Amino acid sequence: MLLKQAFSPLVDLIYPPRCPTCGDAVGEHGGLCLSCWSKLVIPGEPCCASCQRPFGSEEIKEGSLCAPCLAKPPRHDGISAATLYNDTSRKLVLAFKHGRKIALAKLLARLMLARLPELKGDWLVVPVPLYRRRLWERGFNQSALLAREIAHSRGKSLLVDGLIRTRATPSLGGLGRKERASVLAGAIAVNPARSERIKGAQVLLVDDVMTSGATSDACIRAIRKAGARKVRISCFARVLDEAL
Repeated sequence: MLLKQAFSPLVDLIYPPRCPTCGDAVGEHGGLCLSCWSKLVIPGEPCCASCQRPFGSEEIKEGSLCAPCLAKPPRHDGISAATLYNDTSRKLVLAFKHGRKIALAKLLARLMLARLPELKGDWLVVPVPLYRRRLWERGFNQSALLAREIAHSRGKSLLVDGLIRTRATPSLGGLGRKERASVLAGAIAVNPARSERIKGAQVLLVDDVMTSGATSDACIRAIRKAGARKVRISCFARVLDEAL
């Protein structure tokens, strides 16, 4: 740590810190400028007691459920999203995942932790998996980097290989909910070597972006099948266009 602090001014001189979304100068690497901070949309209250979907009215009673959760009770035990998916959060995710700015994991995880309630008892922190070919091509699993930060901060156990992708799946962009579910059917499973740890456990499932929920549903289905007692979702950005 002392060595890092000693060389920090030199690094900043050679590589001046820039905002990862707009490129403006910032005080330190991995930070956002004030303008981009203000453009992030944090889910607010009141919200659904189950999935944290924001309600449009201030008169909703505490503990109320949204229409989608009432119509189809979810398999999960709650969703904690750090931000709603908009242009600024999209740029952050792209810089992190495709721009290979993995140092952003700390910033994104801090925002996720701010929205995550207390996790009482023992929890396993499990990232949404990548297929091995995608992992080799990218060189890292962005969800695993976020899961590592969260597990370390909360003092929970990280199970980085708790879930596996059994086959490659095409991009889900442009597909509807049913089409996404069909593509993912049987594509995600609990790692047989980790099934005993997941049985009866409380699991925090970590992802970078939650779009339709098809990927998290496939993960939860596998985790529940393995006998997990509780499954909660934590993501950095959640697509809820109606809430923007």
